[in-house]
Amino acid sequence: MTALIGILTVSDRASRGEYADEGGPAIRDYLAEVLTSAWQPCERIVPDDLDTIAAAIRQLAKAGCCLIVTTGGTGPAPRDVTPEATEQVCTKMLPGFGELMRQVSLRQVPTAILSRQTAGVCGGALVVNLPGRPKSIRECLEAVFPAIPYCIDLIHTGQPTPPRLDTNPERLVAFRPKT
Repeated sequence: MTALIGILTVSDRASRGEYADEGGPAIRDYLAEVLTSAWQPCERIVPDDLDTIAAAIRQLAKAGCCLIVTTGGTGPAPRDVTPEATEQVCTKMLPGFGELMRQVSLRQVPTAILSRQTAGVCGGALVVNLPGRPKSIRECLEAVFPAIPYCIDLIHTGQPTPPRLDTNPERLVAFRPKT
């Protein structure tokens, strides 16, 4: 079964075509490097607008994405509302993702404390907010991705054909408890 993965870039300028989206391709490249299971990206670019972001997350979850990774809109600027949109559509928040991403990012730059990344569950999807810069995207995914496949397993507990994300153990070892 091919897993659908939503990649949502949040950027006013990229959504208008004034700026080349670098975040979405950085996420896609990382996933292609790490995942060994079959997956297909569902990519969207939306402006920094709370209702538009929330609607895009809902649509990706409804389309069957098991993972939705957002990039952009996680800072303190007035139009940075990705975390608020994520909180609006998620039934369970998973603050540990944001805590770990900030911890890792703080080793690189002191302004990482301004980041408001978070994660949560929307329908059958894990939603993870990432920063907008490709280097930061890679650092954050590297930190949290070991927990993502098992989190998706847990979200889909009891389903007859749950999606499964497998990683290349020579590149990144995903944690799954021994049963």
